[in-house]
Amino acid sequence: MKKNLVSIITPMYNSEKFIEKTIESVLNQTYENWEMLIVDDCSTDNSSDIAKSYAQNDSRIKYIRTKNNQGVSHARNIALKNAEGQFLAFLDSDDIWNKDKLKKQISFMDKNNYAITFTAYELIDENNDRLDKVINVPKSVDYSTLLKGNVLGCLTVIIDKSKLNFEIQMSGVRHEDYVLWLAILKSGHMAHGLNDVLALYRKSSTSLSGNKIKSAMWTWNIYRKVEKIPLHKSIYYFINYGINGIKKS
Repeated sequence: MKKNLVSIITPMYNSEKFIEKTIESVLNQTYENWEMLIVDDCSTDNSSDIAKSYAQNDSRIKYIRTKNNQGVSHARNIALKNAEGQFLAFLDSDDIWNKDKLKKQISFMDKNNYAITFTAYELIDENNDRLDKVINVPKSVDYSTLLKGNVLGCLTVIIDKSKLNFEIQMSGVRHEDYVLWLAILKSGHMAHGLNDVLALYRKSSTSLSGNKIKSAMWTWNIYRKVEKIPLHKSIYYFINYGINGIKKS
C-alpha cells in the first residue's frame, strides 16, 4: 500500500463518447499523487484505443482488459485487486470530476481522520449539459441511516484502506456499491459528507421509471438476503427508502 496514493477505480464498457472527458478530468486534478485503473470489460467500440493511448502517454494510467464481459462488479474488482494506493476512489467511464475533487476530499479526510467520505454532485446529460440538479449530502451517515436510502454517490466516494480491517471488494449483488458502503458502516465507521459539488454525474436518457422499479427490487433484496434484516424492519427501511427517493427526484 503506497501512502497518500489515490487509486481511481474506473470500469469501462463502450464509452467512446465519454471516456476522454472522464480521463481528462483526472489528468486535470490539482492533487497529482494518483493512479487510474481503467478496466475495459470487452468494449466493442473505440473506447479501448482511446484509453490505451492515454495509458501510453501517462504511466499513472493503467489499462486492463478483461478476458470476457462479466459486468461492472467484476471490472471494479479487478481494479481493486490491482490498486496500490492508500485511498480508493471511484469514477465511472462517463462521469467527470471537478479539478479540486481529490485535493479537497483527501484534505478533508486527513484533517478529520475519516475512513470513508462522499461529496455533493451535479447531474449532466449525454451532451454534457447541466440539468440544474444538485444532489446535496448530509454531514454524516451511519449504518441505520444508510439503510433508509443510499446517499453516497459512487463517483464521489473515497475510502482510506489503512483504516479498514477487511479487503475491499464488490459483491455480485445488484447495487454492489451500496452493499460495500453498508459493510463498511456496519463495521463501525461513519461516512462523512463534504457538501461541495465536486463531481458531475451523467444521467442516461434510458434511466427512467423502469430502472426505478428494478432499483427498488434490488434494494429489497439487499435488506432481506444480504443484510438479513427481519421482515418488519425491512418494511420500515423500504418505506423510508421510497420517501427519500421521492424527495431526491
